[in-house]
Amino acid sequence: MTTRREFIRKATAAGATAIASYRLARAQEGQPHPLGRPASYEWKKPKRPVTAAVMGAGARGNVYAGYARKFPEELQIVGVAEPIPYRNESMAKAHGIPESRRWPTWERAFDGPKFCDAIIITTPDRLHYGPAMAALAKGYDLLLEKAIAQTWAECKDILALARKNGRLVGVCHVLRYTPYFRMMKHVAGSGRLGEIISVQHLEPVEHIHMSHSFVRGNWRNSKESTPMLLSKSCHDLDILRWVIGRPCTKVQSFGSLRLFRPEMAPPAAPARCADGCPVESTCPFSALEIYLRRKTWLGHKDTPGDDDASIREWLGRTNYGRCVYHSDNDVVDNQIVNLEFGPASASFAMEGLTSYAGRRTRIMGTRGDLVGDEAELDIYDFHERKRHLWTARDHAKLDSGHGGGDYGLVRDWVQAIDRRDESLLTSTLEASMESHLIGFTAEESRLEGGTVKRIDPTALGSPAS
Repeated sequence: MTTRREFIRKATAAGATAIASYRLARAQEGQPHPLGRPASYEWKKPKRPVTAAVMGAGARGNVYAGYARKFPEELQIVGVAEPIPYRNESMAKAHGIPESRRWPTWERAFDGPKFCDAIIITTPDRLHYGPAMAALAKGYDLLLEKAIAQTWAECKDILALARKNGRLVGVCHVLRYTPYFRMMKHVAGSGRLGEIISVQHLEPVEHIHMSHSFVRGNWRNSKESTPMLLSKSCHDLDILRWVIGRPCTKVQSFGSLRLFRPEMAPPAAPARCADGCPVESTCPFSALEIYLRRKTWLGHKDTPGDDDASIREWLGRTNYGRCVYHSDNDVVDNQIVNLEFGPASASFAMEGLTSYAGRRTRIMGTRGDLVGDEAELDIYDFHERKRHLWTARDHAKLDSGHGGGDYGLVRDWVQAIDRRDESLLTSTLEASMESHLIGFTAEESRLEGGTVKRIDPTALGSPAS
């Protein structure tokens, strides 16, 4: 399907007169972009490195800890809790963590007195609440991976204790820290689009990512983790709230698990891909093809090495070797959320069955509109009759994953802790609570068959009873 951007380029090249009003305004080399730039604070070198311990040395834990290896004058990792031995050993070796600050479980890390400034919590979703409450009780600041917790009541508990003890908590809504979404937020708030009327937002998860993380992986089952809107798409709910800049007042949701169910399995498909499946060679979700032959998506492997024997052993005993139609997953593979933000409306779609990834956003305003795909922002101004193009490739420095958001988050978190200034961090616990409330409420709506639910603003920040 031809995108709007491709259509405009092809038509312009052909000299089409139908879109003559789309005069393209590009930033001149060495000159400010005509759309301006997002406001930013003055970065200051920390008085001393912030010290932190990591609870959970998996993929996300290593990403955030990696900031310390690149910028040791800002952040130092001085402790790790991780039950998988090789991951524990790897992080300890990378950061020079002494044996006395290495633990197999998070509980052990809080047995003694406080020994560093902050705790980075990147444990599985079901293990966010325990270490967060223990760390706050000891007086630590937090960097807390989303989702905040498994239930709304637990989220409120964490907020209440953080406020009581005066602790700074950053939630890992990394998209807020990408140059792309910061620019989108800037454009939406600059008046260039006028008043926002409606927003359409799509998260295409990509089908192999869906099967890996949400059918076989840690986020496959809502009872062990959280619903899809919290485990994956709370990023998107957060971005919608942030960019629109108004409280959400109503929400409605539909969605289901359509493909990854036992009745959808090919005839005679066994429980595991390696157990003689008759269609394994042509199945798009074959564990042997994805993990063994292509050697991709091995980040959650719990033993070192990517040799065939090691991978076969891993597939033979874990969920990653199971047939996607014979798993214990229950999270949706498609979901739509309708939202009302006062006078503005929004629709969000999470689609697990796509061949592509990269979020797509369309914002319609009274003065203009915006189309984005995480690589480019295409803005048209009705009054100027002019298009403005902003590209991450040309106008942003991407030095980490999630479009630069991973390190952008840690940089601002370190600054906020060092300067004791929560305003330097956009994804504070308080700011993140509303998108979580939207997610929990939308999931209630879905389970009730799509009922319209009101969002009660007084529910934000109230301690759990």
